[in-house]
Amino acid sequence: MPNSPAPMRKAYVNGRFGQMHVRMAGENGGTHRPLVCFHLSPVSSVIYENWIREMGRDRLALAIDTPGYGMSDPPAAPPTIADFAAAMGDVTDALGIKEFDVMGYHTGSKICVETARQRPTQVKHLVLVSAPIYTEEDLKHIRAENAPPDPEPTGEFLKRQWQVTWQYRDLAMTPGDLMEHFPDHLRGGARRGWGHRAAFAYTYPETIVDVGAPILVFNPDDDLKPYTPRIAQYLKNGRVKDLPGWSHGFLHLRPAEAAALVRPFLDQDKFPD
Repeated sequence: MPNSPAPMRKAYVNGRFGQMHVRMAGENGGTHRPLVCFHLSPVSSVIYENWIREMGRDRLALAIDTPGYGMSDPPAAPPTIADFAAAMGDVTDALGIKEFDVMGYHTGSKICVETARQRPTQVKHLVLVSAPIYTEEDLKHIRAENAPPDPEPTGEFLKRQWQVTWQYRDLAMTPGDLMEHFPDHLRGGARRGWGHRAAFAYTYPETIVDVGAPILVFNPDDDLKPYTPRIAQYLKNGRVKDLPGWSHGFLHLRPAEAAALVRPFLDQDKFPD
């Protein structure tokens, strides 16, 4: 395996909602399947830049901007998780990828599960960063907490968004690190809440049970930590791995450490201890 992370490149691919923006590193055609990554809402694939460069050392690793986020064109109306997953499949088809592993983060985790349901013969492993199961009371709180802000002339909503994002950061993250990703928290504009809307309507107990591929669920110290352990009883072939001390930004700050947990799972079916 090369000593240095792979260089990153970017591309646009035509999909059902318009153009899809993709970050890529590494090459296809080796001994390891491509890894396709889906981000959380309302950010973009920018969160995966260091991660795909690390994983691109020995495979093709790509991260896709969800339609309406980052630099991907938006749908005309609020989409569902099934819509998002179908659009991600447009990208893998356009790139000629036959079999692949998927990795998702929050909303992206649900896109992973739905992609595996839509393409059961193609998706071989799933890595989910948080996989929450909510009660109705939980959902009321979560929906209120994630309601998109109403912009004010004074810009106070920007400060509130920064403070919320800073609250759940990985402890190794600096303000400068956060600033690299912060603009993409806002890029969705009036559509910013569509990803959360789709995610909250998609429930794991009715969907993840359909997935027979191995599933590794990470449970970092973030805002979904209390809700993710509930997923364990619904995993046919999976495990929940706690990540104490790691939170939002860990893939940016600790890509090699995270890869040491993920590579054996993807390549040898070895769950981390």
